[in-house]
Amino acid sequence: MHPAVIKSHHHDESDEDLPREAMETEVPSNTEELGVEVTSNESNNVEETTIFRRTDRRPVKKDAFNTIFEVLSARILPQAEGSKKFVLYMIHVRMECTEPESKDTATIERRYTDLLNLYENLKKDHAALLNDVTFPKKKLIGNFSPDLIAERGKAFETFLDYIVTVSALRDSPYFLEFIQGDELKRACALLDERRNEQAVTILENCFRILNKIYLDKSKQVLLLLCRLVAACTSSPIVLASAEQWATLALRRFEHVSDVETLVLYIPLLQTCVALYNQMGKDSAVLEERLAEMGKRGIKIKGTLTLQQTIHAMDPRSETA
Repeated sequence: MHPAVIKSHHHDESDEDLPREAMETEVPSNTEELGVEVTSNESNNVEETTIFRRTDRRPVKKDAFNTIFEVLSARILPQAEGSKKFVLYMIHVRMECTEPESKDTATIERRYTDLLNLYENLKKDHAALLNDVTFPKKKLIGNFSPDLIAERGKAFETFLDYIVTVSALRDSPYFLEFIQGDELKRACALLDERRNEQAVTILENCFRILNKIYLDKSKQVLLLLCRLVAACTSSPIVLASAEQWATLALRRFEHVSDVETLVLYIPLLQTCVALYNQMGKDSAVLEERLAEMGKRGIKIKGTLTLQQTIHAMDPRSETA
């Protein structure tokens, strides 16, 4: 297993009012050394079985990259009747810092095949970077062994920790899809059904994850922030967290120079103007900013809505 040498990665954590709402490797065979509580349930009547649950927190080495992954637990779930059972790993994305907003819990659940697909896709594009990384092999027998699953969890942690220390891997669309793809699909489906509040809860968890991995003004983070603003403001009743997310998004967009990301800025400003007016809040500053951009020859009328712009950049549903 690659030792995953940790490199520093700057992350500006200045947002004091961040909204709150969510390989085959050398591992010890003794699960106590993995910091997990191994449990087993032999009953065939239960719908799910927890295989292990972490009982401690992973230590972060000095001078290490301050975002790490922890497999908190794993459970066996049945698929449809007659189908094979599978293991879901709950993965916690943790950031070592003093800012309270970055300590918010952020988790995803993924199967072995999700991690295997990530490894194989990254290997296609960045084989040299993964030469020393060995991924856990498939097992035809004993897939639900508590010891095997605990060992795999440890290997997955090491694999994901390594990815975020290497910019080419961290910025890969395969990794981004791995950490948010399933959640965005569910959120967009909820938005299609006008169940915005439930969708926002999922998007908030996505934001907490991306905020721990990518730079504050990165395209990944800004696009997700705009998704949150659009979801909060397109609800039949504007959600209570709309202003907080709008304020954070506007602050993050200050001094952004990336042309592709700036496409979102005009519709974001327009959405925030409408939100402020609806709330009875002074929107003069935002309207002045729009007027200034219009004077510079930037189109500010007849443009796409924020939701439509997001859909054009990253189509995932019919929410546009």
